[in-house]
Amino acid sequence: MRWIAAAILVCASAASAETPVERGQYLATISGCKDCHTPGGMLGQPDVKRWLGGSDVGFGDPASGVWIGGNLTPDKETGLGKWTTDQIVAALTKGVRPDGRKLSEIMPWPALSHLSPDDARAIAAYLQSLPPVHNAVPGPFKVGQTPSVPYVSVVMPTAQYMGLPRPK
Repeated sequence: MRWIAAAILVCASAASAETPVERGQYLATISGCKDCHTPGGMLGQPDVKRWLGGSDVGFGDPASGVWIGGNLTPDKETGLGKWTTDQIVAALTKGVRPDGRKLSEIMPWPALSHLSPDDARAIAAYLQSLPPVHNAVPGPFKVGQTPSVPYVSVVMPTAQYMGLPRPK
């Protein structure tokens, strides 16, 4: 029985030794952030030199237009470099950018709103630790505008856009 208690202590110690950046990297990885926010990610060939530097594929929502996954690196001109930790957390968990623009639910902020405050801050710490990638992502494009990306994936409207009640 003592070995079980010792194993539990070792596992607990290993988990607590994880830094916020390491935790954020883990959470960003299992959340699939690279798929929508890395060039080539949606095409099955993510560009590791521009990791989380913004997509080259748009997501079309017939109700709101076309959105392209933004640059999540700390580049001050084209990424999150001027955003504070709290602003990144608000975008992740409330779907609100520092400029007040609401993010489409194509960005799964409603699901991410259930992150613990520590986990949301860990993701922000990870994003802030990335090497900056200078990559201006176009858009968003309103309904009827022509997106300037070569590929657009059409997303079915959410219940909210279809006038249906949202599941609780």
